[in-house]
Amino acid sequence: MSRSAPFTRIAVSAGEGSGVVTIRLAYPERRNAIGPRMANELLHALDEAKTGGARVVVLAAEGKVFCAGGDFGDMTSPGAAEGDLPPMGDYADLLLALARSEVPIVCKVQGHAMGGGLGIVAASTLAIAAEGAQLGTPEVDVGLFPMMIMAILKRTVPEKRLLHMMLTGERIEAAEAKALGIVNDVVPAEALDARVDALVAKLAKASPITLKLGLRAHRDHDGMRLEEAIPMLRGRLAEVLATDDAREGLTAFLEKRAPVWTGK
Repeated sequence: MSRSAPFTRIAVSAGEGSGVVTIRLAYPERRNAIGPRMANELLHALDEAKTGGARVVVLAAEGKVFCAGGDFGDMTSPGAAEGDLPPMGDYADLLLALARSEVPIVCKVQGHAMGGGLGIVAASTLAIAAEGAQLGTPEVDVGLFPMMIMAILKRTVPEKRLLHMMLTGERIEAAEAKALGIVNDVVPAEALDARVDALVAKLAKASPITLKLGLRAHRDHDGMRLEEAIPMLRGRLAEVLATDDAREGLTAFLEKRAPVWTGK
């Protein structure tokens, strides 16, 4: 999809030849609060990364806060949803795009992630947080409730703990977010960049078609009974084995050399 106007709430950069696209929330004057315009821009950026052949997408943010939550001013401003970009969807569509992405999305959480920001973290494929970052659902404090975020968090957070978070607006520390499965790892702030870079480099070295088919299968078997899931996944394994990259990977293993992926 072509884009006729520049982004105003986010910034996008790509490492030359690396296959890695970094999308940054770039609205620090509002602590990267997310409203309709930012959600729409993120959808455009994710679509461009996918169609541009990105192997990995990094979601990061500028400033001390990853995302303070919803941008209530933007939400109530007529015409704010798209800005100068054609509409691709709203925050609900963004959560679905993140959760269903067939390109790995690594979220780098350098600071607090509240409300809509927590939803972005939880919906990403993988997430690494800095020590000191707090995460939470404070919507109840302003008479709202984290409706859409609930669906994402319920996949990992135990019911009683999730209810307590949502009903009280309590913030949790990054270490507990890791224990609950919201983030994969927590590191000192000064080590965050290196830890994310190492993970991204590992993902970028893998066969992109294998990761794509693996993430698709992971998504499609969600909620299936075991008797349905295993036969379906057997068929998906056959699909992977039929790729050029699988043949190259097995041949390279036997020949004791590094594989050369074509993404086919």
